Amino acid sequence: MARTEKPLFWIAYSLYTRTKLGYMFHKRQIRKARERYPSGHSRTQPTTINGIKIIPVPILSDNYSYVVIETASNLAVVVDPADPLPVQACLEEEGVTLQAVLCTHKHWDHSGGNRALKRRYSSCRVYGNAMDNIPGLTHPLSDKDTIAFGTQLQFRAFFTPGHTVGHMIYLLDGRASGGPSSLFSGDLVFLSGCGRMFEGNALTMLSSLDTVGSLNDNTLLWPGHEYAEANLLFAAEVEPNNVVREQKLQWVLQQRGQRFCTCPSTLAEEKQYNPFLRSHAQDLHRALGLQQKQDEDWTSYRARVFEELHRRKDIYKGR
Repeated sequence: MARTEKPLFWIAYSLYTRTKLGYMFHKRQIRKARERYPSGHSRTQPTTINGIKIIPVPILSDNYSYVVIETASNLAVVVDPADPLPVQACLEEEGVTLQAVLCTHKHWDHSGGNRALKRRYSSCRVYGNAMDNIPGLTHPLSDKDTIAFGTQLQFRAFFTPGHTVGHMIYLLDGRASGGPSSLFSGDLVFLSGCGRMFEGNALTMLSSLDTVGSLNDNTLLWPGHEYAEANLLFAAEVEPNNVVREQKLQWVLQQRGQRFCTCPSTLAEEKQYNPFLRSHAQDLHRALGLQQKQDEDWTSYRARVFEELHRRKDIYKGR
């Protein structure tokens, strides 16, 4: 496990993830966010692709849950419902039947509404990885398991540890609707960023990110947080001459200036400006001042690049 933070941090993390104190803290954060952002932290719009409707639901101060609807059948799936109230409001407004919760990991800001939605909707099943002790879990998943709802909502789960020991991401197969696939990435990868290594090391996280990198370039990325602006500003420090990154940053600044949601991006875009998906890129190696050692294999070298990126990101966040 990564242990770069101070001991007090890990005590707090353990309390947050393993005790009722963590849930109590989460409920307090929910109340504060509802007061501060009565209509949500960001302005979102649904994306409809050939009968599939994806609605980002702003939660807490920067989280996103997602309501995914098959419009022909009015069946819905929810990804990471941290706060059940806005998710339930969205479901009722759309007039749909909740079939399942797809939970990426155990942290309360992704799983806090699982049990409430399960109680509210008798048809609701809760999916996730059993290693993560996910609240309300009814259907444990393993790597590359497939799950389907209706005729178009066909998902594949990928085991992507690193952020937590049982983190999973969910790929909505676009072939069933004749459009691009959609990746719900939780806290593995964000627009121009990636999650912290709470329960893994650089090699573990790199392997999980390589799973993302292996997917089709036209895949839409739906991350668990609105971190786009901060992530792109950090990427500018790492690769100041990356033209694609600068263009994306200017667009994001315009969006966030009006509190608009910045997702989805595409994996083709992310591979051009997200430094955590570019550990193989020579331009990034030169920017970081790193070279492969004579006795160092390629994977170990990329993990070292990844560790250096994370080290710099931690310093950047601490300014």
